[in-house]
Amino acid sequence: MTKTLSYAAQSATAPLGRWELERREPGAHDVQIEISYCGVCHSDLHTARSDWPGTVFPVVPGHEIVGRVTAKGSAVTKFQIGDSAAVGCMVDSCRTCAPCLEGLEQFCENGMTLTYNSPDKHTGKVTYGGYSGQIVVDEAFVLHVSGKLTAAGTAPLLCAGITTYSPLRHWKAGKGKTVGIVGLGGLGHMGVKLAHAFGAHTVLFTTSPSKVEDGRKLGADDVVISRDADAMKKQAGSFDFILNTVAAAHNLDPFIEALKRDGTMCLVGAPAEPHPSPGVFNLIFKRRSLAGSLIGGIEETQEMLDFCAEHGIESEIEIIPIQKIDEAYERMLKGDVKYRFVIDMASLK
Repeated sequence: MTKTLSYAAQSATAPLGRWELERREPGAHDVQIEISYCGVCHSDLHTARSDWPGTVFPVVPGHEIVGRVTAKGSAVTKFQIGDSAAVGCMVDSCRTCAPCLEGLEQFCENGMTLTYNSPDKHTGKVTYGGYSGQIVVDEAFVLHVSGKLTAAGTAPLLCAGITTYSPLRHWKAGKGKTVGIVGLGGLGHMGVKLAHAFGAHTVLFTTSPSKVEDGRKLGADDVVISRDADAMKKQAGSFDFILNTVAAAHNLDPFIEALKRDGTMCLVGAPAEPHPSPGVFNLIFKRRSLAGSLIGGIEETQEMLDFCAEHGIESEIEIIPIQKIDEAYERMLKGDVKYRFVIDMASLK
């Protein structure tokens, strides 16, 4: 075991603070990564504050990890020491069930191993995430990072990027399609960038008139203020696909009504309270679908990183020192970030 510094929450009400944890020594198939940057996700906040059930304390959040390989096992073939590397939301799966064999490890029937707060089969404890100096991960769950993008701007792609890329790709967003993105936060701003890069006519739905200009700069062809009932009515039957990134309970019906026949709205935001149940007839009479999506498999995540490198897409970020993580959480709750916090892990030292 190797000791490394981290920032951990010791309880749901305690501020995060320095904590020394133990990482396993790299096994034959493992890659050890010195972490340079770690993105800050709403999931980090919800887990650290036990908003979602199942937090095991102390918890070290962080699943948008970018760094450099500092050691590798004898059987590792995909990485060399010194390579840029990344780790996303999961670090293992059973690898034998049907979803795993199809490259859909996020839907592992035996349960994927999350990057933090998940049973760790190597140590018998729980996994600890990227708010730390280094991490050891099986090379099958480590990703290559292009030098075409900044390391800090790449970090949020490991969650916000793949969470929006996967459904856009699955529902074939592209030229000739009209795609709506609901919300312009950490997920939504990536959805706008990616839908635009896919070639779709991209429309941002936002409750905030102040975000109209930003939406257009990020790639939206049009912006609709979703609180404007008349503006929403004008969108009826217009969209092939809508990606809803909002993590607060809200009325889904106006967006479902905006779908064409056979259109789909996919939910990727995870509100603490359920959405009001949508009207059934809005679905029945146009054969519309309401769906969900969860990150992406390892192969698809690498595809996303390569796509972003090819198109010069990275997250809009604000870099913070680890000592300001609790302040960042409070600002996230207020929507006071454009559009993703990223921790400079050099500050841990």
